[in-house]
Amino acid sequence: MGPFLPDAVRDQAVRRPDAPAVSEGDRTVGFRALDRRSNRLGQALLAEGIEPGARVACLVRPGILSAEFLLGCAKAGLVATPLNWRLAEPELAAVARDAGFAAVITQEEFLSGALAVRAALPGARLIVDVADTAEADGTAGPDGLAYEPWLAAASDADPGRGGAGEGGTVCLQLYTSGTTGQPKGVQLTLRNLDAGDHLMREVGWDEQAVSMNAMPFFHIAGTAWLAHALVAGAHTVTVPDLVPQHVVELMERERISHVFFVPAVLHMLTSLPDIEKRDFSALRLIAYGASPPITPALLRRSMDCFGCGFLQIYGQTETAGTATRLLPEDHDPDGPRAHLLRSAGNPRADVEIRVADPLTGEPLPTGAVGEICTRSHYVTPGYWHREDDNARLFGEDGWLRTGDAGRLDAEGYLYITDRIKDMVITGGENVYPVEVEAALAEHPSVLDVAVFGTPDERWGEAVTAAVVLRPDAGRVEPEELIAFTRERIASYKKPQQVHFLDELPRNPTGKILKRVLREQFGEPS
Repeated sequence: MGPFLPDAVRDQAVRRPDAPAVSEGDRTVGFRALDRRSNRLGQALLAEGIEPGARVACLVRPGILSAEFLLGCAKAGLVATPLNWRLAEPELAAVARDAGFAAVITQEEFLSGALAVRAALPGARLIVDVADTAEADGTAGPDGLAYEPWLAAASDADPGRGGAGEGGTVCLQLYTSGTTGQPKGVQLTLRNLDAGDHLMREVGWDEQAVSMNAMPFFHIAGTAWLAHALVAGAHTVTVPDLVPQHVVELMERERISHVFFVPAVLHMLTSLPDIEKRDFSALRLIAYGASPPITPALLRRSMDCFGCGFLQIYGQTETAGTATRLLPEDHDPDGPRAHLLRSAGNPRADVEIRVADPLTGEPLPTGAVGEICTRSHYVTPGYWHREDDNARLFGEDGWLRTGDAGRLDAEGYLYITDRIKDMVITGGENVYPVEVEAALAEHPSVLDVAVFGTPDERWGEAVTAAVVLRPDAGRVEPEELIAFTRERIASYKKPQQVHFLDELPRNPTGKILKRVLREQFGEPS
């Protein structure tokens, strides 16, 4: 295991000082520059009187600042806490009160959100990355400091934390999306963020890799992907604002070899009218994952479009994004094991997976559907200041309860059926929406789909689908889609209602907001 992130960058700064580390637009910093700037950031925060272990917030887009923030906090023994800039100011204030931030670093466009954080915590220091970094007095905003002058005034001596022997130190705190309640702070340690030899080999990370980081910094996929690329000595090209056309142009121009996308982004990219004319010859691997699971139809379309290796990663914030993986060699849509495309893969050697009864916690036999549980060095030590939630999160023997429902086959491959709370119970039968969504996605006119339960006087719940049709689709009636699924899944699983939408509601990380759909279409029939 290791080296952990700070030591890996320290090593790269000595061995390959001028090798590109992170690019943002037309600006690139090498490993020596990143090492020194992160030293200054850590020292500047400590000089403000902030003690190791304190939480420091940032409101920034993916870029050079996000890399030096993550690294600088780890070197100083501080806990980096990226915030979702799309949250409303009262939501940011609530997170601030929960975390008790000692400081908040923000880009100028998010100053109002940072001020909401500071209003909730009047003692927190405010540092702003302003457009004009040459301000004479070094101030920014109301009682704030301009980032670049503040950084330049600090020592570039290494704060010295985050090395071997400190793997249990919390270095990152990410807040869950909060789509079903108050966001919770997931604590992650240096060891949690350590990729491990297995993951590094499977992704194919090396010093010649050119990685694209297109995920927001407040999402575990964005943070972990960045950390792993830095540990590998790869060059990371960041995407501050995810515009599909710009993403594919950047992939071509920068000769991207590795990228992580959520299914929603793959859906957007493969829908571009000129996507088949693009040159992706440098692309070695697309890793993908996050909720909801990818549909087989979208996966096959993506494989045809990009022509590279695909690696599915199943996990959640509480597992530092990692639990199981579906290797590139298991992506064979026309082979004898094509059924594996519906799975989330199997665990690597450093991860344990089991399926348990959600009520008793007892392991279930092969093929039975229950709650997915995992145990590994990737698993969080717990939520910040949430003892009751932590007690529910972990079993007595250290197994993390994911809240996801699934089953294991005889070969140890995991099949996600859905979130346990999203299961639809209709006429006494359990229906997992992902099965119905996969069936509907096979229809040539369906572009996007979400399945959920709505109240029904006769059946208890009705299986209900919200469907987005392709732009070139002709007229499609609900009855046609219902009949289409009847040929592919059991009759009791077919949707009883189909609603057509222009787009599905999603949160900032691409997760479909089924709560919103249930509220919109949840009147008893």
